[in-house]
Amino acid sequence: MQVKRKMLVTGGGGYFGFKLGRALASQGLSVILLDLHKPTWDTPDGAAFYQCDIRDYSSLYKVCDGVECIFHTASYGMSGPEQLRKEQVESVNVGGTNNVIKVCKERGIPKLVYTSTINVVFAGKPIEDGDEDSVPCVSLDMHIDHYSRTKAIAEQMVLSANGCSAKGGVLLRTCVLRPGGIYGPDERRHLHRVNVERRLFSFSFGDPEARMNWVHVDNLVLAHTLAAEALTSKRHCVASGQAYFINDGESVNLFEWLTPLFENLGYSRPLMHLPVSLVYMAAILMEYLHVALRPIIEIPLLFTRNEVNRHYLFCFFFKLSCQTFSELWITSLSLFSFCSCWL
Repeated sequence: MQVKRKMLVTGGGGYFGFKLGRALASQGLSVILLDLHKPTWDTPDGAAFYQCDIRDYSSLYKVCDGVECIFHTASYGMSGPEQLRKEQVESVNVGGTNNVIKVCKERGIPKLVYTSTINVVFAGKPIEDGDEDSVPCVSLDMHIDHYSRTKAIAEQMVLSANGCSAKGGVLLRTCVLRPGGIYGPDERRHLHRVNVERRLFSFSFGDPEARMNWVHVDNLVLAHTLAAEALTSKRHCVASGQAYFINDGESVNLFEWLTPLFENLGYSRPLMHLPVSLVYMAAILMEYLHVALRPIIEIPLLFTRNEVNRHYLFCFFFKLSCQTFSELWITSLSLFSFCSCWL
């Protein structure tokens, strides 16, 4: 009887991690979904859920026996109130990643694919048609938020670990994927952030020419599976030590992009346009109230200063470079489906 190859997905209880784990299981692989929180969906055949904190090394070590590849998607502090909890952001994104790298070495796991973010190269200035060669990571003191800074640190840790010796004479091969905003069926983080269902997002703001990238969850899953394959000797480890920007291949204005969603939910598109300065001051006030009143009451954050900066003030988008095409994508496979459904 042939033993199934075993994969582990950190953050496997989250939206993207679960989708990735389900896709891997559908390929006949044995999959471990690792997370602090149980997924809201039924665990697929071929997968098992383990409740574990990546900051707990002994627990992580126990569950990694026989694992061939780790897909490290777990993170903390991307949006909302989480952004303001700096100690937790640091401990998960940096400390947790350090544990993942360590367990790869001590368990002899040969492949590590890290889910980073486009934010590692953002320093509050416009980027148009950026790619891996033209847009380097910014220095750590230039990041505009703690999440981006800690993801940049973690990314460099993962890339620095590439080629390191692991137990059993194995060489650890690593690569990094930098997606834009993730969307798709059942996605709730971004839908909740715009508060469509409560009609609180009835105005627009920011530069109407500002554009950004999004990536459909199925496209991001495909990118991860291809990245893992590109770390094998069969593909000459071509992705080893590389970082790639991943998106649907187009840039869009956030409000224009959301228009079909508003209309299909029966809402009219935002007609009122507010000055950015007013929105920015409102974000400062909401952040202050959230922190000050947190011991007493949870004040919802519609958006933060960092989100205003990243999504509404600048063009901040990337192209799929020749490097990405040549190193990740296999000719016989369709690149992207350019899916556009949310619900």
